[in-house]
Amino acid sequence: MNDHQNEPFDELMRRALSEEADRIEPADALPEIRARAHAQRRPAARRPWLLTVGAAAVGTAAAIGAFAVFNGNQNSANDGDAVAGPGTTTTATGVPSVKSPATTAAPSALPTAATLPPSTGPAPTVVRTERGKPEQAVKSALVPVYWLGNRTGTQAGADPTPTVKAKAVKLYRTWAKVSGRPAEQAVRIMTSKGPSDPDYYTVWRGAEVNAVTRTDGVVTVDFKELPAASLDPDVADVAAQQLIYTVQGALHTSTEPVQITRQGRAGAMLFGQIDTSTPLGRAQAADVQALVWIDSPADGETTASPVTIQGTANAFEATVNYQVTNLKTRKTSKSVVNTKEGQKFSPFLIELKLTPGPYQIDAYLISAADGTISDSDSKSIIVK
Repeated sequence: MNDHQNEPFDELMRRALSEEADRIEPADALPEIRARAHAQRRPAARRPWLLTVGAAAVGTAAAIGAFAVFNGNQNSANDGDAVAGPGTTTTATGVPSVKSPATTAAPSALPTAATLPPSTGPAPTVVRTERGKPEQAVKSALVPVYWLGNRTGTQAGADPTPTVKAKAVKLYRTWAKVSGRPAEQAVRIMTSKGPSDPDYYTVWRGAEVNAVTRTDGVVTVDFKELPAASLDPDVADVAAQQLIYTVQGALHTSTEPVQITRQGRAGAMLFGQIDTSTPLGRAQAADVQALVWIDSPADGETTASPVTIQGTANAFEATVNYQVTNLKTRKTSKSVVNTKEGQKFSPFLIELKLTPGPYQIDAYLISAADGTISDSDSKSIIVK
């Protein structure tokens, strides 16, 4: 992905997704999905979009992106880069990739943030680490960046009042076109920029990245300052994975662990929960990634009809539900679409012929066990 600054955004996206698919080993998620479908406690959809469609119109105006995302907004590469992960093989042309769908990487033998219990004893020793080799700068690259998002639940078909059943924090992915050192710029976006989608957020505010280097199979992300936020263990774990997925994606790897340092020293407690004295491995995608999200169009994007909706889902029986709401007339239509494969992260594609106006597009999964919405993602767009 070097030296392609004059290539169209779609071509950069296609190359990024193709390279990402090549490096990922698919894993069968059927056991995990079956367990989730029959669990007593149901996770539920992350947005209360059935509660108030009108409020989404306000979100449309406020959701203009601060960096280059999937819709092709041309940011200065030095404003940041975003990164990849094991999520999808969707192409930017609206045609699913012929390569194997990207799913979760094999479990790492190294500790993830989830396997490290919260510290109750003395603070870990802060040790200076050796600086590795910096990544190569590029003229142009397209890389994904990960954000946090909350899942909330609604009762399927229970307009207009949602039933909130549970909340959980998951990773959602967007894309950015960048130049410079991709992983370093990706972290800079994640820590200092804001996502175009108002439903996504980051807890890395206040962190200042210094450099991203590699040595002996370990990626080191050195910060001038780490975020000061203190989080509960579950959120801290996913927030740590936000950095890991972002950095590994930009570097086209899913196996190299990430060592977090502050001013060259390892061992600081991240978010008050995570010991950074040793490198952190990548968690399974099904444990930390949202199970459905919309890749394109971006939130707040203006587009022409027909509208191509591209997304990724880890769906039981490959079934993704979607809802299209005209925010002016309040007319709503619902249907279903299939992912390329079920029980693993796989792309889906929807073609919509829409009249001009403001719309909200919702993609969501419904539990086979109790009919509740278990996961969702939404985008507000303008059709011209």
